[in-house]
Amino acid sequence: MRYWAYFSAKMVVAGGALYGLLVLVSRNLPKEIKINEYDAFRNGWLRLGYNVVFMAWFLLAAGALYLIIRDQRYRCRVCLRRLRMPIETGSWGQMLQLGRPRTEYICPYGHGTLTAEELQISGLANPEWTPHSNDMWDELYAASEDPGDRT
Repeated sequence: MRYWAYFSAKMVVAGGALYGLLVLVSRNLPKEIKINEYDAFRNGWLRLGYNVVFMAWFLLAAGALYLIIRDQRYRCRVCLRRLRMPIETGSWGQMLQLGRPRTEYICPYGHGTLTAEELQISGLANPEWTPHSNDMWDELYAASEDPGDRT
């Protein structure tokens, strides 16, 4: 729940800032002059200026949306910290033994792992989030125990 609340808060802040910039830009542009046959050429350039300014604002808004989504994708779903320690696993040359290439990111506090495919051949694949248990020592002890060593 915190994950989506943080995402929506970032969207609201960015939307407010971009809307404020749009209002500021639209107030500072000169008012459009009525077109007649003598001023058609000059007013055409005036409209071109309006279009360029609003196109730049649109590109800024699209870039902000992209950066927000990209930042949110690589955050922990529990503590909202940036995921760290990327590990590349798999190999195209040894795909039958090691699997397809992918990158795994882990939360610094052990909340989970994000697995992102390196190459997406069959369309856009969402990264897979794997939550870990609250006690990371249980997982470490389970991995080190050998079932044949019980006495």
